[in-house]
Amino acid sequence: MAQTKALYLEDAYLKEWEAEILEVSGEGEKAGKFIILNETAFYPNGGGQPYDTGKIVRISDNSEFQVVYTGKFEGKISHEIDKEGLKVGDKVKCVLNWERRYKLMRMHTAAHILSPIINKQTDALITGNQLDVEKSRVDFDLENFDKEAFKDYIKSANDIISWNLPIILYYVSQDQLANDKSLCKLAKGLPPELKEIRIIDIQSFDKQADGGTHVKSTGEVGKIIFLSAENKGAKRRRVYFTLE
Repeated sequence: MAQTKALYLEDAYLKEWEAEILEVSGEGEKAGKFIILNETAFYPNGGGQPYDTGKIVRISDNSEFQVVYTGKFEGKISHEIDKEGLKVGDKVKCVLNWERRYKLMRMHTAAHILSPIINKQTDALITGNQLDVEKSRVDFDLENFDKEAFKDYIKSANDIISWNLPIILYYVSQDQLANDKSLCKLAKGLPPELKEIRIIDIQSFDKQADGGTHVKSTGEVGKIIFLSAENKGAKRRRVYFTLE
């Protein structure tokens, strides 16, 4: 079976596209509700970035199916829809819930601005994160807990945002990644089976390996607002933030 082309990896701003149904599955009350497309811009839940929603419209009769969840299972990007009816071979038009996606893009880029500031000042690596449309969090393996310091880090992040730096993406090999440890700020590292690693480059500021969606310039993020910081135990510190 042909692999789904993940359109979001190359163009995070793609809102509508046409595709073909490759597989339809599901059992019981979920029968016919799991769809595999030949191409998709719906982001599958993972890496701390939530799933995309939207709709799939069958071109032949304009029947609409709401996408309520997108996930990746056994290497396949699966779209859960609200009702059965789509068939293998159907040509469809896909429409992203852009308001939700764009908020998540801004949140994700905000995390990529904040985390290297903390890393450069403390050497702390990221141990976990969870983005959302209203608020997000990032966890660090940080020795000392200082709530006021997190406020200062966010102030520095907002300075970077105000510079409106361009953001580009490109790919490197495992060898290139090994030669530049700064490209990965995750405490657990990256899966060794990855042949190509996608890099998000906030130009003149930071480069990080990442598979999620981002805005094109730091100015699109808006302003990061500190919400709270928590001591989660031995060398585990958490910061919550939102955007305005």
